Amino acid sequence: MPAFEYVALDQTGRTRKGVEEGDSSRQVRTRLREKGLMPMSVNEVAEKPSVLRMPMLQRRIKPLELSLATRQMATLARAGMPIEEVLGTVARQSEAPKVKATLSAVRTRVMEGLPLAHAMGEFPSVFPAIYRTTISAGEQAGRMDLVLERLADNVEAQNAMRQKIQLAMFYPAILTVVALLVVVALLTYVVPEVVQVFTGMNQQLPWLTRALIATSDTVREWGWLMLLVIVATVALTRQVLKRPRARYRWDNAMLRLPLIGRLVRGLNTARFARTLNILAGSGVPLLEALNMSASVISNTPMRDAVTDAAKRVREGSGVGHALERSGYFPPMTLSLIKSGESSGTLDKMLERAAETQERELEARIAMVMGVFEPLLILAMGGVVLIIVLAILLPIFELNQLVN
Repeated sequence: MPAFEYVALDQTGRTRKGVEEGDSSRQVRTRLREKGLMPMSVNEVAEKPSVLRMPMLQRRIKPLELSLATRQMATLARAGMPIEEVLGTVARQSEAPKVKATLSAVRTRVMEGLPLAHAMGEFPSVFPAIYRTTISAGEQAGRMDLVLERLADNVEAQNAMRQKIQLAMFYPAILTVVALLVVVALLTYVVPEVVQVFTGMNQQLPWLTRALIATSDTVREWGWLMLLVIVATVALTRQVLKRPRARYRWDNAMLRLPLIGRLVRGLNTARFARTLNILAGSGVPLLEALNMSASVISNTPMRDAVTDAAKRVREGSGVGHALERSGYFPPMTLSLIKSGESSGTLDKMLERAAETQERELEARIAMVMGVFEPLLILAMGGVVLIIVLAILLPIFELNQLVN
C-alpha cells in the first residue's frame, strides 16, 4: 500500500504529523478520524523535485540516520526476513519522520514488484548512486544481508570521519571568530574613546598611533562596505569555481600546497579506497566500481586520474599501476592495492588502505590544528600589543616633554 504523510489536529488542537499507509488518501483520512484526529492535509510520499534544484528543498536524511537504518536493515535481513518486512519494520521503529516516510514509500514500490535498488532510485537525494548500485549487486548475488552490512560499515565510517574533522576544526574556528570580533571591537569602540585624549595635543603623534587612528576610522566608516565586499568576493568565487576549467585549476593548486595538498590527497584517497572496497566486495565489476568510486572524489585532478586509470584497467593494466601513473595517490595505498591484486584479496587490502589513510589523516589534522591554535593566539596577542603600543607611545612622549 502507498504511504501518505499527514498533518492533522488532535482533540486539544495540537498539530500532529506522521505517516500512514493506505490504498488512497480518502482511506487514510477515514483512519485518522477514527483515531480522533482532524486531517488537514494528506499527501502520498514521493521524492519532492525542486524547480530551483536547491538541495535544501529536497527530501534528505542525515548520514547518522541513514547509517542506523541501514544497520537495522542488515540485522533483519540476516535473520531471514523478506525485504518488504525489513523495510516496514525499520520504518515503524524509526523515530525520524523522514526515514519513516521514505522507507514506507520504498516498501510500497517493492510490494508493487520493483527491485529494491529501483525503488530507492525514486529517492536519489536520500540514497546515492553508489548506495543503489551496491544494493543492486546484492540483489543479483542474493546476499542482501552481507551487502547491507558493508553499506552500514561504509556509511558509519564516513560519518565518523566527517565528525572527527568537524570536531577538530570546531575549536579553531570559534577561536578565529572570537579573535576577529575582539579586534573589530577594539578598533570600533575602544580605540576612538582612548585617542580622544590626544586630540588636544599640539604635537605630531607617532606614526604607529596615526596608523591605528586611520585604521579605526576606516573600520568605523567603511566596515559595512568591507564586509559586503568580502561576502561578494566569496559568492563570486563560488560561482566561478562551478566552471569546470576554473575548478580544475583551483583543485590542482590545492594539491600543490605544501600542507593542504597532503590533507586533500589523504582525504580523497580514504574516500576512494573505502568506496572501491565496498563496491568490489559486493560483486560490482571492477571497471564499474572504479568509475563509481571516482564520483566520491571531490578533487578534480584526482577524479580524472581514477577515470583514466579505469581506461587503462580496461586495456589490461593493474589498478595499482594505473593509479601510480598520476602521482596523486600515496605510495602506501598503491602498495596495498598491488599486493591485493597479486594475492586476490583486493577488497581486504582496500579496506586496510582506507583505514591507514584515515588514521594518518586524523593525525595530520590534529597536528595542523595543534600548530594553528598557538599561532592564532600569538597573532592575536601581537595585534593587541600593537594597539597598546600605539596608545602608550604618545603618553610616553608627553611624559618626556613634561620632564
